[in-house]
Amino acid sequence: MDKDALVRRNQMLTAAFHQRPLQHMVRHYMLRSMSKFPYTPLPKPMNRILFIKPDHIGDMLLATPAIRAVKQADTATEIHVLAGPWAANILANYKEIDRVLTINFPGFDRNEEKTSMLAPYQYLIHVSRNLRRLNYSAAIILRPDHWWGAMLAHASGIRRRIGYNVKDVSPFLSESIPLQNEHVIQQNMRLVDTWADSAAPMDIHYTFEPSDEDRDYAASYLQHVGISKKRLLCVHPGSGSWTKLWEDEKWAAVADTLTEQFDFAVIFTGTMAEQSTVTSIKSHMRYPAFSAAGDLSLGQLAALYQHASAVLGADSGPMHLAAAVDAPTVSLFGPADPVEFKPWGDSDRQMVLTSHIGCRPCRILDWGDDPPEYHPCVRNIPVSDVLDAARRVMR
Repeated sequence: MDKDALVRRNQMLTAAFHQRPLQHMVRHYMLRSMSKFPYTPLPKPMNRILFIKPDHIGDMLLATPAIRAVKQADTATEIHVLAGPWAANILANYKEIDRVLTINFPGFDRNEEKTSMLAPYQYLIHVSRNLRRLNYSAAIILRPDHWWGAMLAHASGIRRRIGYNVKDVSPFLSESIPLQNEHVIQQNMRLVDTWADSAAPMDIHYTFEPSDEDRDYAASYLQHVGISKKRLLCVHPGSGSWTKLWEDEKWAAVADTLTEQFDFAVIFTGTMAEQSTVTSIKSHMRYPAFSAAGDLSLGQLAALYQHASAVLGADSGPMHLAAAVDAPTVSLFGPADPVEFKPWGDSDRQMVLTSHIGCRPCRILDWGDDPPEYHPCVRNIPVSDVLDAARRVMR
């Protein structure tokens, strides 16, 4: 299939994918009816705000500037975050957050087993009863399409419920704002402008501070593998979706070339499940490299990235973590829109690469059984582009 035909095919499939199926239309009318149900509001709420964010590591990191801005505007306000257990650890390093509550958000647990259609609503009632006891004055739903979170805030009796003017979400809100095509950090800052003054992009505070223990561990790790005195290149090739992945041979070529040119020590990072990918990449390399896949906690990973001359990788949470510790990054984007989701920072230091295929960004991260060769948006990025970008961010 030639390139133009492939683009037309994918654009047609994307349009079909984004059409609302019948069950979603039925759910829409059901939710509108449920939004009119008169839940009893809390009688005397505390000066306590609940942020609801069901997403994983990268998206949670991008929410932290808005959360911190509210606390910094009024330190007397108590800040709670309702998160999934998969993202809770990342919030422990932020002193502005007074309490992290965890629940298994329906639809966001990557190991979730199928349940009945009623299960998410039954779980919502259970969680709402617990949230009522905490007496929140406001809830902020940070994910634009998270109708379940907005419905939860409504059922919990929280009077002020702020989110985006998105179908299925806005009926449960007391205040909504338009969703714009801008970076999610800027979107989130608009949600909290009642409490925190709007900030120019250069004034937004996006950081992650590893603990002293994490810094010590990263330093001892480098010393243990014998590379504490060498320049370090970190590569994170994995991601949560196959649509975001680059070929192993290309990562090997990039790592070999930069090792040869800069005398780097190369460390591949990843999860335990990504060890096989790292092993495959190393098998294609001419120079030795190290694998930290599955060895490091999030804090230890952040501390390791602080030692790196550059961090290269697929569009993933660890790339946002690297940017948050001010490591230079090169991120390879495919189906996601970098306008919204690129690592935050100076574009000369946090670089994003995309291919020029006409069907991206499709915003579809799971194409099911459709053959990967029909979705080459990441694989079309040349090795030479990644090498050039790596050299630029290191300058």
